[in-house]
Amino acid sequence: MINKSKLYDLFHSSKKRSIKWKKYFPIYEKLFEKYKNKPITFVEVGIYGGGSLFMWKKYFHPKSRIIGIDLNPKSKNYEKYGFEIFIGDQENEKFWQTFYKKVGKVDILLDDGGHTDIQQTQTLISSVNNIKENGIIAIEDVHTSYLTEFGNPSNSSFINYSKKIIDL
Repeated sequence: MINKSKLYDLFHSSKKRSIKWKKYFPIYEKLFEKYKNKPITFVEVGIYGGGSLFMWKKYFHPKSRIIGIDLNPKSKNYEKYGFEIFIGDQENEKFWQTFYKKVGKVDILLDDGGHTDIQQTQTLISSVNNIKENGIIAIEDVHTSYLTEFGNPSNSSFINYSKKIIDL
């Protein structure tokens, strides 16, 4: 059973659609608490129906920069609500180079994108040096490293890549 939280309430009051596991909300509140009262740069990869962008906008400081990344060009429509939207493939190293050249370093990167091993791995590799000191990279749905429909389990799964980094 999930404890009610401000973030969870904001998620459900959003006028736009989004999908998040209930168990993520208490984790996010704990991880992101120190950022709530500071103007930060927050990036979410994979914005689907845009609902989570509105949630983050209300959750973080009013002067926070909320940026969305998606493959769908229609996502650009969310710019009219004050979000910065970048259209691109998270699996593409050149996309990330261009993105960080324009945006600079960020405080929080939340990957809720395509969930494939290569997408999660490339996002991490391209972003780790572009996170501000004491910043956070959070990657949702890493359980796909165990799902056959994502070509797993395999030696090149995101989880196995992460284990190799830890061992190094």
